[in-house]
Amino acid sequence: MSNIQSETESEVAELIVAVLNLEIDPGTIDPEAPLFYEGLGLDSIDALEMALELSKKYSVELRADDENNGQIFASLRNLAGFVTENRAG
Repeated sequence: MSNIQSETESEVAELIVAVLNLEIDPGTIDPEAPLFYEGLGLDSIDALEMALELSKKYSVELRADDENNGQIFASLRNLAGFVTENRAG
């Protein structure tokens, strides 16, 4: 897989950086790197904030009790893929 961000990955990366007030360039986020722990170091509160913003911006439903959340939030690529598959319109 490529480490170059797709258009949706770039949009989601910009959203992550803006919502979480990260001091990094969204373009430097490796689409396949983990978002949590050793990756960007995000935590469960960050995931809630991202889910809320993604729901607002893309009209996707992210539920706290979804057993697939670990996979959905595993990387920027997975999160952007979820948005692409589930966005309204």
